[in-house]
Amino acid sequence: MATKVLVVDDAAFMRMMIKDILTKNGYEIVGEAENGALAVEKWKELRPDLTTMDITMPDMDGISAVKEIKKLEPGAKIIMCSAMGQQAMVIEAIQAGAKDFIVKPFQPDRVIEAVRKAVG
Repeated sequence: MATKVLVVDDAAFMRMMIKDILTKNGYEIVGEAENGALAVEKWKELRPDLTTMDITMPDMDGISAVKEIKKLEPGAKIIMCSAMGQQAMVIEAIQAGAKDFIVKPFQPDRVIEAVRKAVG
């Protein structure tokens, strides 16, 4: 059975890129969200095996969304997606419970490596 993934990013183009990389590698995209608040709602509804989460988004940022999801399910697997130069935010995200992070622009190999590591 394919690993179910929720893709969260405020940029439709970035969501499309991640979806493309993951589907080509046998992962199933079960949903997407463009902000943290929506991500939490979608996560509750879909209970994905893995979530890719952007850090900087409107309404609720990725780190706040990770904390909310981790309250609901401490074992939730989340990978952060960040632009270059957001190291402090990445550290905060890992402390909040994220498993790993990938840097934009995405390198397909790195995305798959992070996903495989996170879902074990």
